[in-house]
Amino acid sequence: MSFLQLLERVRYEGAYPTRERAEEVVRAVLAALGRQLTGEERVELAARLPVEAAAVFTAQLPDGEQLTGWGFVKDLAAHLGGTPATARWDTGAVLTSVAQLAGSGLLTRILAQLPAGYGLLFGHAELKQAA
Repeated sequence: MSFLQLLERVRYEGAYPTRERAEEVVRAVLAALGRQLTGEERVELAARLPVEAAAVFTAQLPDGEQLTGWGFVKDLAAHLGGTPATARWDTGAVLTSVAQLAGSGLLTRILAQLPAGYGLLFGHAELKQAA
């Protein structure tokens, strides 16, 4: 998938009025994800993203403290100057496309690495085992 195809997919999924708005959201969400993901999963995901998207993703140094899914959304809202509701929408529009690029095996490993709450952001149910 090319970067323009990714932008068009996100534009469609997020119902953004322009490609420029979709690109702003893609760059913000991928930068935020780049601050959360480490290790082999980070390297493999970068290899599956379009070059421009991978550059944004890998330009970020991972934070020492990982955010929960909700914390990720709130951080993105603060960065974009929007509400948590719009940031949740933006996150879903981008990360569902990222999930398709990652494939199920890599996505499973990514979700295992991240704290609770990311499954839904990637468009997947987050199941918990009963105690």
